[in-house]
Amino acid sequence: MERRRLGSSPVEVTTLSFGGAAIGGLFAPVSDADATAAVRRARERGIGYFDTAPHYGAGRGERRMGAALTAASAGAAPAAAYVLSTKVGRIIVPLGPGEPPEEEGFADPPPYKRVWDWSADGIRRSLEESLERLGADHVDVVYLHDPDGHEEEVYATAYPALAALRDEGVVGAIGAGMNQTPMLTRFVERLDLDVVLCAGRYTLLDRSAEEDLFPACVRRGTSVVAGGVFNSGLLAGGTTYDYAPAPPELLERVARLERICAGHGVPLRAAALRFPLRHPVVASVLVGCRSAAEVDDNCDLFELDIPEALWEEL
Repeated sequence: MERRRLGSSPVEVTTLSFGGAAIGGLFAPVSDADATAAVRRARERGIGYFDTAPHYGAGRGERRMGAALTAASAGAAPAAAYVLSTKVGRIIVPLGPGEPPEEEGFADPPPYKRVWDWSADGIRRSLEESLERLGADHVDVVYLHDPDGHEEEVYATAYPALAALRDEGVVGAIGAGMNQTPMLTRFVERLDLDVVLCAGRYTLLDRSAEEDLFPACVRRGTSVVAGGVFNSGLLAGGTTYDYAPAPPELLERVARLERICAGHGVPLRAAALRFPLRHPVVASVLVGCRSAAEVDDNCDLFELDIPEALWEEL
C-alpha cells in the first residue's frame, strides 16, 4: 500500500489507515477477540497506520489497540513496521463513589471519566498514561484532540508542550484533530504542525475543507489525514449525517450520488473512501473497523479501479 509523508516529519503513513474508535465500542459493543482480529487483518492487508485516543471507550480503545498490535505484529518483518498515533487533551480518571459511567457514545463504558487538561503537565501525563495503556514505549504521532472550547489553552500551554515532545524526539510528528475547519485552519497558520486530522469536512457531501483548511495546509506544508469520510454513515448506506438523522435533501443527494456511481459500476462507498486522496495535501484516509470482515470490506473497496469519468461526473 502506498505511503505518504506527514509534512516535513520523518513519519510516513499508508494511504488507508485504521481508526480506533470502533474497537473502543463506539455506538455498539465489540469483544476483545473481534478487536484483535480486526487489527490483525488490517496488518495482513497492508494497513500500516493505526490511530487511537484516550477518549475512545475511556481508555478501552487504547488498551485493545496496544494488545492487538502486539499480537498481530509477533514475528512480523521489520519492513512491516506500523505507525501509531494517539491524542492528548483528556485525562482518564476513575469514577468517584456513586458517579455514573460516562457513555459519550461508547457502549458498556468502563468505570472511568474524562477530564479536560491542556496544561503542559497534563499533555505529558496524558501521553505517559496512553503509552502505559498501549503497552508501548513510544507513539509516532500525537494530536491535540477536540480543543473546540480550549483554543487559548492550546496556544498558551498545550502546543508548546507538544512541540517540546517533538523537539526532544519523543514523538515524530504532532498535529490536531477536530470535526471543524476554522480552528484547524488557525492552528495551521499560527503553529508548526506536521498534520491535521480533519473529520467529515472533506467528503463527497461536504467539501468545506477546500475553502480554508486545505489552502492553509498547502502554504504551510502541513499534511491532512481525512476521517469521517462516510459522514457518520450516510455515504455507507446509513441514514445518519454527522451523528444525527439526515435531512431529506441530503438523502436525495446521496441517492443521486449512488445513481452516478452505479452508472460506472462503482459502489458509492468505494468512491467515498478514495475521494479525499485526490487532493494532494491528503496523506491518508482513516476509517474505523470493528471486525476482520469490515477490514476486508474496506480494503476491497479501497483497491477498486475507479474511472476518471466517474470523478468528473461526480
